[in-house]
Amino acid sequence: MRIVSLCPSNTELAAYLGLTDAIVGVDDFSDWPAAVNQLERLGPDLSIDIDKVEALKPDLILSSLSVPGMEKNVEALDRKGLSHICLNPQSLDDIVQDLRTLGNAAGIPDQAERIAKAFEAVVEQCKKASANVDSSPTLYWEWWPKPVFTPGGINWLTEISRLAGGVNLFEDVDLASVQTDWSDVLTRDPDVICLAWVGVQPRKVNPEILNKRPGWLEMDAIQKGRVHVLEEALYCRPSPRLLEGLIKLGSILHPEQYKGIELPEELNIKKVSRFK
Repeated sequence: MRIVSLCPSNTELAAYLGLTDAIVGVDDFSDWPAAVNQLERLGPDLSIDIDKVEALKPDLILSSLSVPGMEKNVEALDRKGLSHICLNPQSLDDIVQDLRTLGNAAGIPDQAERIAKAFEAVVEQCKKASANVDSSPTLYWEWWPKPVFTPGGINWLTEISRLAGGVNLFEDVDLASVQTDWSDVLTRDPDVICLAWVGVQPRKVNPEILNKRPGWLEMDAIQKGRVHVLEEALYCRPSPRLLEGLIKLGSILHPEQYKGIELPEELNIKKVSRFK
């Protein structure tokens, strides 16, 4: 089978199903597992070169609508008459269903079901841990600093926050992504700040810039040092890698409740991150 993936989360989804060695082309931003860095690049995930996709003669194309703007790729594939599976995950349940959908399409439904069950088991463990926390701090997730973007209620990070024993500061906004401003965040006064800038490596994120924002030095989270620079790849992509991010966040917020939770063998990052 020859698979083409048009966004990072789809590439990672295929990896968890043991399909990495079947992938022949990926978007420019797919970077995990490392083996995909050797593959044909097809352009940015919002502007895929459809002629390149067609030239690879794929048996299976994985498109996506998880990010606004990706509909252009879907329309272009349809105009070319190229059959594809279009995924649009907005929740953890959606990701589990996508595992099953891709597994069926690739002819490995049993493998997909095994991975899906392992995924659901981790979620259940975290759900039980979150029920035992003494308090649930509010979390401000910063996806981008200027203009400010943060996840709203219709987003996997609202679920991740709850499962880690916290509350997304903007879960009351009925959107997947919210454009707001520094003043609004200051008024809401989060207990914890999580910086996960999309497409930016953690080493390039300087939390000191928060101190320059008007009034932010008075914010409780900054005064108490509750600012965390997190890997955007573990929080901003709707793939099973979110579970690694979930366990890490739970361990930060409530170390005692989450210290015994680990990824099962089926979802072990080191084992998945190589060709099967």
